[in-house]
Amino acid sequence: MSFLSPGAARYAAALFLVAVAWVLPPPLQAAPAISLNEAVRRAVDRAPLIAARQSQVVSAQQDSRRAGALPDPMLSVGLQNLPVTGSPAFDLSADEMTMKTVGLRQDIPARAKRQAERTLATRRVDAAQAATDSQRQDTRRAVAMAWIDLWAAQRQGDALARVREQAALAAGIAHARVRSGADSASEALAADAEVLDLDNRIAGNQTDVRMAQAALQRWLGDADAATTPDAPDFTQLPYPPAHLQAAIDRLPALRPSAAQVETAAAQIDLARAQRHPDWSIEATYGQRSGGRSDMLSVQVGIGLPLFPGERQDRDVAARQADYQAALDVHEDARRQQSAQLQADLARWEGLQRQVALHEQRMLPLARDRAAAALAAYRAGGELRPWLEATRAELDVHLGHAEHLAELGRAWAALAFLLPEHTP
Repeated sequence: MSFLSPGAARYAAALFLVAVAWVLPPPLQAAPAISLNEAVRRAVDRAPLIAARQSQVVSAQQDSRRAGALPDPMLSVGLQNLPVTGSPAFDLSADEMTMKTVGLRQDIPARAKRQAERTLATRRVDAAQAATDSQRQDTRRAVAMAWIDLWAAQRQGDALARVREQAALAAGIAHARVRSGADSASEALAADAEVLDLDNRIAGNQTDVRMAQAALQRWLGDADAATTPDAPDFTQLPYPPAHLQAAIDRLPALRPSAAQVETAAAQIDLARAQRHPDWSIEATYGQRSGGRSDMLSVQVGIGLPLFPGERQDRDVAARQADYQAALDVHEDARRQQSAQLQADLARWEGLQRQVALHEQRMLPLARDRAAAALAAYRAGGELRPWLEATRAELDVHLGHAEHLAELGRAWAALAFLLPEHTP
């Protein structure tokens, strides 16, 4: 027996629904989809490390504009020949040699030194620019791999969802057959267990997706994003593979070590320039009291590098050792980059064959086997063959998604070696 009229009951139900809607959190909105090229562009525009490198370039450029300039002149004022003992002590007019002086001195480093300083400053600008270019390439490659990881995790989620739909269909068939007496309850329980196992794997995949989104967010700097379903053709590079080996000396990854070699060479030139003497010129004007004539003094100074074997030559030897070290480091980096390039090419080509085998043979075979097993089960066959076929199909799908991710990462390692717009 109801204590409310039908109208009052409907009104109370409406209030309850409004209250529930007010208390419950709003539904989660789907993350915006972003393509690989857009993700790379955003990451390069927003990367703090690239901005830091660009600031270092500006700093090096500012230093280069003042390199090789003459030092600031020095102004001097003072007293000369002031008596400090006897009756005329501290009397500016007592002695005719006493005078107030004002002087100006200009140091003039050797021209070779100033030219070497300018060259070294230019090499440091080049080194800062090389570090910026290398950081830009590292960022492009890293965000591409983060995007590919998220794309692969989403593909795995799609495969799990498709197989889960089939499992739910089979579970429904199993329950119907149990109700009709055609099967035992164990068949329905096995089908339900398969659905629960897939739900558990889907939950794990959602965790993987969130982790991949966080890795991509580290480069984009904004809210979670999803990837677009379409990925680049991972079997095609922006340039012929043979072009990479021929252009290895132009790779941004090698430019910082090459710039260090040039900087070390410029430091040798600067050390050698220290053998050239510096000059200075100074003019002093002296004012005397008592109607005496004022005095003007002019002096020219020159440095005397008298012991180059213990000073300048040792500096040159030290800088030459630094240069040889920079050469060795660059050669090691070049060998390492060449070996890594060959390994990446071999891995990329091998993964292409594996992915092609999955797409042309294994995936169609697994789908046909699962479809045939499901059809046989719906027609009254046993559940176990369908369960085995479903698990095999899922393993093939997940393996294919993982191979695609590996192929994408191998492709990104090669596709982002050279700068953009490289012919």
